[in-house]
Amino acid sequence: MAADWKKHVLMNGIWLTFPALIWNIIFTSRLPAQFLPESFWKDIPVMVQHGENILRAFAFAMPAFFTLTSPASGRQGWVWYIAGTLVYFVSWLPLLFAPGSAWSTSMVGFMAPAYTPLIWLVGIGLLGTEFYFPLRYRPVYYIAPAVLFTIFHCTHVAIVYLRHF
Repeated sequence: MAADWKKHVLMNGIWLTFPALIWNIIFTSRLPAQFLPESFWKDIPVMVQHGENILRAFAFAMPAFFTLTSPASGRQGWVWYIAGTLVYFVSWLPLLFAPGSAWSTSMVGFMAPAYTPLIWLVGIGLLGTEFYFPLRYRPVYYIAPAVLFTIFHCTHVAIVYLRHF
C-alpha cells in the first residue's frame, strides 16, 4: 500500500504545472507595463475574464486528479511537454529583455506567452493515464478545456494588445 501511495504522489500530473507557475511568479512583474494587473485586466469583458479564469483553474488543477505515464511509455507526451515548456519560456525572453523590439511590439510576439502554453498543456494531456476517480482517462478530457483556455487567454491578450499598439 505504501508503494502505491508513493507512486500516486510521484506520478501525479500536478507536478507538470509547477515549472510554468514558478516561471510566472518569478517573471510576470518584469514584463512590460501592459502585462501588469492594473493594465492587463482593465476593461476586459466579463465573459472573457470568467471563461479564462475558470478554464485556467481547470487546466492547472485537473492534473492533480490523474497519474502520468512513465517516460519510457509516454515518449510523445514528454516531447510535447518538454518542447512546449521550453518554447513557452523562450517566448517570454523578448518581452523581458527587448520590450520595444519589432517582435515584442508585433501581435504575434506580444501574444506568444498566451498561445505557446497550449504545446505543454497538450503534452500533459497526452501523459495522463488514469483518473483517481471512476472515469476512464482520455486525453481529450484535458486537451479540450486546455484549447478553450488558450482561446480565452489569447482573446484577452489580443484585447490588451489592440488597446496599446
